[in-house]
Amino acid sequence: MKKQITILIAVLAISFIFSPLLLGGKSKTIQLFNGKDLDNWIQQKPGGWIVEKGMIASSNEPGGYIWAKGDYGNFELELDFKVSKGCNSGVFFRADPKNPVQGGFEIQILDSYGKTKIGKHDCGALYDAMAPSINRAKPAGEWNQMKLVVNDSYVKVILNGDQVINANLDQWTVSRKNPDESRNKFRIALKDLPRAGSIGLQYHGKPVWFKNIQLKAN
Repeated sequence: MKKQITILIAVLAISFIFSPLLLGGKSKTIQLFNGKDLDNWIQQKPGGWIVEKGMIASSNEPGGYIWAKGDYGNFELELDFKVSKGCNSGVFFRADPKNPVQGGFEIQILDSYGKTKIGKHDCGALYDAMAPSINRAKPAGEWNQMKLVVNDSYVKVILNGDQVINANLDQWTVSRKNPDESRNKFRIALKDLPRAGSIGLQYHGKPVWFKNIQLKAN
């Protein structure tokens, strides 16, 4: 009985942490993208990104990241994305635009459709830190829907209706090592990385598209 009560308390605690009311009660809606222009964004490479039929898209001369203006700590981000064949991209958060690879976090976007064995670099992964629990990536050319919930040390990713990541960053206590003892790229333990920073989208070699970007932040 005592064990059942302990489990119930743990489940309720996790539910409370990710409750929309917890974030929504103090949050405000921020329009990052109006479907018309990139006024709320800063491009690493001028002209690397364009607005195309209500979407943020890589241009014919693509390159680099595009960063939303402002710093964000706790938030709910929803967006739709579409990848081309072989595409590699990502949604960065709590990141330093000057050093996004080491100074922030990434939810991987990848053409992972159909893979039966998925890892820490596949679509929906907390990049190099936690693999998605299931492969929910759609085929190249189809729209995917992602929801990213970040609250203190907790990171939750819902991809196409299924939760694929539920991570507590405080469990990453050692640099270059994940809780499962596998190696990662981070020179600083994830628990010690900043709890606020920039939100960005990445171009990494193949066309990618984003739309319906909605943000609620404290």
